[in-house]
Amino acid sequence: MKPKIQTVKGTRDFYPEQMALRNWLYASMRAAAQAFGYQEYDGPFIETLGLYAAKSGDELVKKQSFVFTDRGGDEITLRPELTPSLARMVATRQAQLPRPIRWWSFGPMWRYEQPQKGRSREFFQWNVDLLGVENPAADAELIGVAATFFGLLGLTSEEVKIQFNNRRLMETEIKALGLIDRKAEVLRLIDRREKLRPDDWEAFAAELGFTRSQIEALNTLLADRNLWKKSEECVAFVEAVEALGVGAYLEYEPTIVRGLDYYTGIVIEARDRENEFRAILGGGRYDNLVGDVGGERLPGLGFAMGDMVIALVAQKYGKIPALRTSPTEVLVTTFDQSSQAEALRLAAELRSAGFKVEWYPEAAKLDRQLKYANQIGARVAVIIGPDEAAKGIVTLKDLAAREQNTFQRAHLAAELQRMLSSKR
Repeated sequence: MKPKIQTVKGTRDFYPEQMALRNWLYASMRAAAQAFGYQEYDGPFIETLGLYAAKSGDELVKKQSFVFTDRGGDEITLRPELTPSLARMVATRQAQLPRPIRWWSFGPMWRYEQPQKGRSREFFQWNVDLLGVENPAADAELIGVAATFFGLLGLTSEEVKIQFNNRRLMETEIKALGLIDRKAEVLRLIDRREKLRPDDWEAFAAELGFTRSQIEALNTLLADRNLWKKSEECVAFVEAVEALGVGAYLEYEPTIVRGLDYYTGIVIEARDRENEFRAILGGGRYDNLVGDVGGERLPGLGFAMGDMVIALVAQKYGKIPALRTSPTEVLVTTFDQSSQAEALRLAAELRSAGFKVEWYPEAAKLDRQLKYANQIGARVAVIIGPDEAAKGIVTLKDLAAREQNTFQRAHLAAELQRMLSSKR
């Protein structure tokens, strides 16, 4: 036997059952975003490496991006994230776009990471962004969108949390510790805090050249759960989240700083309450990014959520419903070769009446056709043979109730509508 060709490492096949799950998540993303007035958009799957080199950070650009040189000699990358593309698109048409700009997208991204539970090299990501507003209430609105999405999935504030911090607040505190000249290193060190055991984190800090007293000062800072109250911006943000009615999801976490270099203010991450999985989503405010890619300065903020971790969280808490992989409502059976044309005509009539209809494409034993109908989740089978066709009648079989009745063909659409409405 020839060896089976495997998928590229870190990619996934989406069989119909996986597509049903992805589409279920996508439908809830769309509903949550549109409830707040966000418009759907997308960008190219490949971009120039220079788009990310300026502000995304060395780790993303040098270690995680899929980079290749095109035939013209330019360095191109599969998009590892969408925010820089969004900033570029806004900068291109900045004068024509109405403010504020509320956009969302869901599509594939690529990062060269070690595949593991909840992480792959190719993944789908939900992006929600709001540009043109500096008010902390705008940051709160993103919490509202995320919480609305969780609610649509049935995930409560007892099961998931949305943690926040503020980069400006942390920079002020870092300056007070006398470490502002090492700000980038300190922020990266803080970002590693939850990824390492305490002893390993302190050893890592020592390797970076931080003294014992500096490490102790950082530990004290990161243990202060009321630190946010020192920031007027954070106080206004929390008040706005409470006003939106989703404050139960919100929690302050001083170790949240996010690794990307372009964040400037509020930063957020969502996790399951038991911290079993990686972050469900992450994001924050990026007030300088549009200017950095060639536009005028425009305040912005947003979050991104991959499809893998949220699926694991939804599964853990039993939120994934029974999902249909086939849209078929009605299967029209084929009695024999001579009645095939009549079965095709009947299927076409029912599609014209608005039903989702499959036709069984060959004459076969009725049991075999009904077994297939059950396998794809069809609700009703329509049976018509030469005698029925001659008399203008059809037989409808309710596959769940295992009952069947004969009706005049002229009444078929109405009867099907009644049967299917009772099953929805």
